[in-house]
Amino acid sequence: MAFRFDDISINTLIGSGSFVKGNLKVNGFIRIDGDIDGNLETDGAVIISEKAKIRGNLSAKSVIDGGIVIGNVTAKESVSLLSTSAVVGNIISRKIKIEDGAILHGHCISIKDEEKFKASTDAFLQAKAIRDKAVIL
Repeated sequence: MAFRFDDISINTLIGSGSFVKGNLKVNGFIRIDGDIDGNLETDGAVIISEKAKIRGNLSAKSVIDGGIVIGNVTAKESVSLLSTSAVVGNIISRKIKIEDGAILHGHCISIKDEEKFKASTDAFLQAKAIRDKAVIL
């Protein structure tokens, strides 16, 4: 019988003053201190520092946000918005924690039960896709 331990070491670091343009797909834990102009996808955790900015969608196992995200945040386990964070977009996660002073401008889905969470997430994303493609005359 094998035991599985989550690796808490940082695999990728976007340092302060760094700017990345384009979509990123990363394995494991990532810390962002710089700016990303594109989507970020990882199977691990993401830490976004106070001075960091992401302009794109974020998909991860868990997210701790102290910076600015302009895009949707999807985390399989949890999202924590620190008091210095601002999210302009939707958050979808099984657990969400928002500290006083944090800004969220968007919709939020947080359901602990895995089946209900998946069903609600799918319905929300499908409705959003239809709204995004709708033509207003």
